[in-house]
Amino acid sequence: MHRHVLLLAALALGFATAEAAAPVQTSGTWHTLDGKPPLVIAHRGASGYRPEHTLASYTLAIEMGADYIEPDLVATRDGHLIARHEPLLDDTTDVKSRPQFAARRTTRMLDGKSVTGFFASDFTLAEIKQLRAVQANPARSKEHDGRYEIPTFDEILDLRERESAKRGRTIGVYPETKHPSFHLDLELPLEERLLDALRKHKLDRADGPVFIQSFESANLQYLHTKTKLPLVQLLDDGALLYDAAGKRVIAVKIPQYGDKRGGTPPQSLEDVAKYANAIGPWKRQIMRDIGAQQLLQTTLIEQAHAAGLRVHTYTFRTEPATLAPEYRNDPLLEYRQFYALGIDGVFSDFPDVALSARK
Repeated sequence: MHRHVLLLAALALGFATAEAAAPVQTSGTWHTLDGKPPLVIAHRGASGYRPEHTLASYTLAIEMGADYIEPDLVATRDGHLIARHEPLLDDTTDVKSRPQFAARRTTRMLDGKSVTGFFASDFTLAEIKQLRAVQANPARSKEHDGRYEIPTFDEILDLRERESAKRGRTIGVYPETKHPSFHLDLELPLEERLLDALRKHKLDRADGPVFIQSFESANLQYLHTKTKLPLVQLLDDGALLYDAAGKRVIAVKIPQYGDKRGGTPPQSLEDVAKYANAIGPWKRQIMRDIGAQQLLQTTLIEQAHAAGLRVHTYTFRTEPATLAPEYRNDPLLEYRQFYALGIDGVFSDFPDVALSARK
């Protein structure tokens, strides 16, 4: 029997133990939706090694061999798309040390909560370019703090184009619209700006090497009417409801933030498949933490594949604190387990490790 099948059988019984997560042969037969190897998506670039969402981070990810680079997109006051994880600049830039911008600190409503900080939407692009990126993760080196500018989406697409030509391979781009309803309320909608940039680079086509992702559903439903590019419904921790056994998904619940474009909130994976081509769940929605140092395998991948949806899961990291005990501080065990389960793609801060596990 194929080692993949043995592993899946063990996990189906709920034995997500260190033995079940043992290294497997992941070449040959893949259990992905299309039978191809799972994608390695460089999460915010090679963000385990460089400050996230910088050209240096994306370039390193490309050098490592990542299939896709992932920019999160927010808008500046003058309407430019820049790569930041959130509309806030506080933790990923040196804005707090810049006295000329001290008065820009303000309070806004973000996803129904009052948040105080420095919002990108209160800065022009010229002002953003005065800032420098810093490492936000306290577990990682800060040796590169202050070296890199905040890139625009256009600059990232230029990099993708140059590096694809230089290396003779197609490098994909996986943009996320961050807090689209927040930006819509500011009259800085992200969607058309995103599509305009992709059209400029001749990427807005059915076979373009692009996935567009969002945690919200109304903007994805809007994008579904505007582009043939594949769309990805991201799923946060509370977006899925399970049966009594905690294994089978019985409902989908996507948070709604008053997006004026409306749309029908999806209630099931089949509803999601009406406008999206893939889902992006948290990895603990696939292997659920049930305590006592045990993980329980759900049927999410199988259910999504049955609905015609690919599954790209987040976020894989190598720091011991981010790994379940079953993996014995070895990130390769985690990757190989998910590859064997049939995952279609992984978001990784360390794309070199993800690629090593895929061999």
